[in-house]
Amino acid sequence: MEGTKAILSIESSGRHGSVAALLANADTVRCLNQIVLKSDERTAQALAPAIRTLLSKSDLTPENMNLVAVAIGPGSFTGLRIGVTTAKAFAYAVGAEILGVNTLEVLAVQASAKDTSLWTILDAQRQELFAMKFAVGKNGERHIDRETSIIARQAWLAELKPADQVIGPPLQRLSEQLPPHIRMISPTLWPPMAEAVGRLAWEKYCTGQRDDLWQLVPQYYRASAAEEKNPA
Repeated sequence: MEGTKAILSIESSGRHGSVAALLANADTVRCLNQIVLKSDERTAQALAPAIRTLLSKSDLTPENMNLVAVAIGPGSFTGLRIGVTTAKAFAYAVGAEILGVNTLEVLAVQASAKDTSLWTILDAQRQELFAMKFAVGKNGERHIDRETSIIARQAWLAELKPADQVIGPPLQRLSEQLPPHIRMISPTLWPPMAEAVGRLAWEKYCTGQRDDLWQLVPQYYRASAAEEKNPA
């Protein structure tokens, strides 16, 4: 790994998709621009024009991009398929490397928590949550205490301990049910965003992690409703 890398980052796991362009090297990561899509624009037809606009605003061309970062799940089945497919097509077209990251870990990056226990959550429907728990050190270093799991909302609320920090879109509905002394990260940081996808991917890239373009697929963590009704 040498010099500065240009990163195209894609987040399409939730209600609003986003794309971001970042420049990164061994010392710094800088977000040049980020575009947030409207909820009715998170489609394959809208994502490609957004990427073109993003690169133009950032004075970059597709060929400038060295790494494509994408959130691979958990999240919306359709959104994840669109994001991963777009990321793979772009990386293949320009010869960039590609790296997929966990959406719940993206939220941990956004939280910027220190010296605490941190829960990140996403809506899994059916009164359930996708959840991940981290132990965060004094300098912000993260260690996974609990891998991605599906848990009933009420069971998750019962697991919370005083001084735990929490982040994620489901808090919009659950905030009034939180036990005392639970600390919510600012609501502006609840939705996963492309900038954090890029920052997390760069962290992993610097440790030597890469994904195979042909093997990278969304991680849904559960079967669809149709698959559960009609198992193979």
